[in-house]
Amino acid sequence: MGDVRGFIKFERSASKYRPVEERIGDYNEVNITIPVEELTEEGARCMDCGTPFCHSLGCPLANLIPEWNDLVFRGKWEEAWMRLELTNNFPEITGRLCPAPCEESCTLSINRAPVSIKQIERAIIEKAFGEGWVIPRPPETETGRHIAIVGSGPSGLAAGQQLRRAGHRVTVFEKSDRPGGILMYGIPNFKLEKDILERRLDQLREEGVIFETDVEVGVDISARYLKKKFDAVLLAMGAGEPRDLDVPGRDLEGIVFALDYLSCATKGILEGKTSRYSGQEEQDSQREKKFLSAEGKRVLVIGGGDTGSDCVGTATRQGATSVTQIEILPKPMDWRESYNPQWPYWPKKLRKSSSHEEAERRGILKQEWSVTVKEFRGKRESGNNDMKTVGEAKLVRVEWKKSGNGYKPTEIPGSQFTIESDLVILAMGFLHVKHSKLLSELGLEFNERGNIKIDRHYMTSVPGIFAAGDSHTGASLIVRALNHGRRAASSIDSFLG
Repeated sequence: MGDVRGFIKFERSASKYRPVEERIGDYNEVNITIPVEELTEEGARCMDCGTPFCHSLGCPLANLIPEWNDLVFRGKWEEAWMRLELTNNFPEITGRLCPAPCEESCTLSINRAPVSIKQIERAIIEKAFGEGWVIPRPPETETGRHIAIVGSGPSGLAAGQQLRRAGHRVTVFEKSDRPGGILMYGIPNFKLEKDILERRLDQLREEGVIFETDVEVGVDISARYLKKKFDAVLLAMGAGEPRDLDVPGRDLEGIVFALDYLSCATKGILEGKTSRYSGQEEQDSQREKKFLSAEGKRVLVIGGGDTGSDCVGTATRQGATSVTQIEILPKPMDWRESYNPQWPYWPKKLRKSSSHEEAERRGILKQEWSVTVKEFRGKRESGNNDMKTVGEAKLVRVEWKKSGNGYKPTEIPGSQFTIESDLVILAMGFLHVKHSKLLSELGLEFNERGNIKIDRHYMTSVPGIFAAGDSHTGASLIVRALNHGRRAASSIDSFLG
């Protein structure tokens, strides 16, 4: 602990963003790196408390947060990076995408603003890349064992790197045209620029990890092939079954799942085929029709979580004329204090993302809580009376009433209203892993929530077949996926002897 009064002397250095007017005109990262001087003071704010909840309760990866906070304060950046790399394969990604439960459980958060742990983490790894400390680490010896990983999201990538460094041959199968899973196509560029991801993928390739893209396991290759050709298999496909709405009009055109919408937007950016709010028109208008865009549309986003927020930010950049975001849950408390009212646990308070700020600044955002959908209705296109495209949503307000051990939403009589919508995005989360042909062929057991059932060693009901990440937990945080990937890799390594 370098400065025993640091938490009193210095104020928190919070996240910094590019000006709204600038960032809604592009898809570049919205965050700005905090200056080193401020981060040094921020490191000094860490209290070296007797029980670091940030390290234990707040971080599934058990990052050595107090240690690298102090090292940053002392200017020992390389040592700070070495501590960070001990527990986290991809801190440049978690430093951008993790909601930072570690900060909410920071001891300072009892009655003051917590340490900006996430910003320090990001600064450490970016300095490490800049200084050339992050280099490929291929194994010194080979075990001769070959492992297949199905899915290249956070869990699959973390497991792949750990297993490769242990000397095993690793082949990662990805059904998309690029590796990265949800990191590549499910997270917008303005939160994670893809060159940041590619930089890490290049490291894995140089370490010897093999990526096979455009391969859907269970369709292009069989479960029998996997079991015959590989010594172990890790299933890390994520929780890919989205929650849907069973209401009249759901089959109308213009109603899409959030992941499909976000994936389409990212593909458009990577291929240079997307419109921007700046008003610049595509040279080839026919080419633009292949990509789903919110340009000139009234958008309804159903779901108030991070994915819904990402859809708001994307629609704003594409030039939506209005964005309405609804959530069936009640509005959280509007907490403006810097400390955590439910320390050391994650507080249920109103949060506004950078995407909400952007849409509000343009004057196109409206948010509603305790609202659900009753029906979708079509609209007549010019010269067409079929009404196959969504035109409006019929909504109703609900109140949450006690029911058994929990609460359930009950419609409020006379509270129905409609919203005109040209594009409806379903961002209501995910149910469980997709029950694909692969899982059926493997004959795996599922738990009561529909996810892959595993034992304490991450092995499924079939010997030699393991599962990690959202495929067995359901949709969760990126840090939990990384943790499960690392632990599953350790179990596979032990299984292979």
